[in-house]
Amino acid sequence: MGRVFIIGAGPGDPGLITARGVKLLSEADVIVYDRAVEAALRWARPEAERIAAGAPAEKETAQDAISMLIAEKARDGHTVARLKWGDPFVFDSGAKEALFLHEQGVQFEVVPGVPAAIGASAYAGIPLTYPGAGDALVLLRGHEDEAGRVPDIDWEALARVDGTIACYAGGRLIPTLLQKLLDHGVAPDAAAALIVGGTLPSQRTIAATVGELLERTSSETPSETALLIVGEVSSLREHLRWFDERPLFGRKIVVTRSQEQARELVDALENLGAQAIEAPTFRLTPPEDPEAVDRAAASVDEYSWVVFESANAVARFLSALSRGPRDLRALGRVRICAIGPSTSDRLASHGIKADVNVPELGAESIGDAIEARGSIAAQRVLVVRPDHLRGVVGEDLERRGAAVTDLVAYRTAAASQDSPAAQAIYRMLLDGQIDAVTFTSPTAVTRFAQLIGEEQAADLLNTTVVAPIGPVTAAAATELGITSTVMPETFTVDGLVKALVARFKH
Repeated sequence: MGRVFIIGAGPGDPGLITARGVKLLSEADVIVYDRAVEAALRWARPEAERIAAGAPAEKETAQDAISMLIAEKARDGHTVARLKWGDPFVFDSGAKEALFLHEQGVQFEVVPGVPAAIGASAYAGIPLTYPGAGDALVLLRGHEDEAGRVPDIDWEALARVDGTIACYAGGRLIPTLLQKLLDHGVAPDAAAALIVGGTLPSQRTIAATVGELLERTSSETPSETALLIVGEVSSLREHLRWFDERPLFGRKIVVTRSQEQARELVDALENLGAQAIEAPTFRLTPPEDPEAVDRAAASVDEYSWVVFESANAVARFLSALSRGPRDLRALGRVRICAIGPSTSDRLASHGIKADVNVPELGAESIGDAIEARGSIAAQRVLVVRPDHLRGVVGEDLERRGAAVTDLVAYRTAAASQDSPAAQAIYRMLLDGQIDAVTFTSPTAVTRFAQLIGEEQAADLLNTTVVAPIGPVTAAAATELGITSTVMPETFTVDGLVKALVARFKH
């Protein structure tokens, strides 16, 4: 018998899931998740089975099917993560699912999450409680299933509450709630706020009075669910807002790195408020001769230099080294060249400092940098690379007299143009919804052009900001007729992000 973990993922921002939630999610065999928290799947194992279970607060028949599904998966011996929007026990069906598991004799654990009322209000700069702003906080069910049903409560008593009322409700129910409050004694000039898309880069907040909000939502009914806050605390937003003040807030920026390397850039962009959209540009696959990597790692101390052309090349090679009879001490007398800042960082994460760091891939600059440390004539050099970068570095080193071993550590397979993610990015580019596209290597440029269609790539990309990490990558874009809009001062992920901030600041 397996076990079920009912995990609250928070109201949208994947960074709001708890540390325990991340740990359990990373260990799960099966993940049954609300569509609204799909972004939190970044913490899951790639090989875990993923089952989309619909929206939060599903209708009763759908909810019964979900409960039976997670119980069945647990009976099959799997560790199941039931990933839920917000908090499982706050106006959600988590308790119903837990009760079903209890009746079925399935072990479960509940991991709390940040409720929408708590998370969205904090991201909007509105404290739900504040000294002098009343002594009560009322969380009101808004029927998140958007059935349009008005909560069955004592509205007169609610209107007399000295404090804050918070209600997460379907858009078409918002005007009805506001009218109910006015009809039962809430003053039209009482402070209020409406938060749509709370904790997401698309978050929108309207701070007004109850009367003004009623007028606005009656004529422009929100199509999405939203958090309604009524109380004096709403007036503090202009002093406490922070989330939508960040330099890249609301910008949609495409990241074209492989999934294994995208995290650093995605995190940097999201920390500044952007919506990072990962493009399925390519995926990594094993080399044609996997044993060649093992053989090279076992004899690495026979080389004078090892040149790593990518961070993934480092990861694959060091993994092979640890699997074999040797360890990092075999690199003691070997000089190391790292191409690109990500490659240097990956080596540093293993406690290895490269002797030579080259910002971008360029055969002559790499050879010159290595020869600055001394002649390489008649010396053995191991070049560890992906298949798509060809052997230009090794060829240049051979011309300088080195005995080069060219090792392909992994291959990259092009992503399908027909994938839902690729189609979505294409449509957003076509509709002018993308603010910037980033490229961290020449390969990313060519593969992304193939993904959206080489014939129209230049036309689509020249309508938005194109941000290469350096001149070599920019040159690859130019060859395809794509104009680079920004150029970092330093050819690193950090430099790329700073260049984007500077661009959008103006």
